[in-house]
Amino acid sequence: MKHLLPLFASDFYFQMDWQGQKLAEQIMQVMLLVFAVVSFGAGYVLGSFQMMMLVYAGGVTLTALITIPNWPFFNRHPLKWLDLSEAEKHPKPQVAVSSKKKSTKK
Repeated sequence: MKHLLPLFASDFYFQMDWQGQKLAEQIMQVMLLVFAVVSFGAGYVLGSFQMMMLVYAGGVTLTALITIPNWPFFNRHPLKWLDLSEAEKHPKPQVAVSSKKKSTKK
């Protein structure tokens, strides 16, 4: 997969932990709502649909700059994966296959 990334991007760490993803989504939702209200208010007071759209577009851009990159505060709870040698010591879980079918009454 590393060969699919551009040369300049191969050195970046692109994974975000689960809590970081949740935080990013919450920040995004709050910021978009706040900018929607602010842009509507600005457009209403100024009587300008264009100003409303510009304020909202700026808010969307700022929201994207804050929530899309993998900032360090989104990685406060990294997942700890087992090493391959440690994982091989533990048996893999077996999936129980049930051959009994439930009868359906019509």
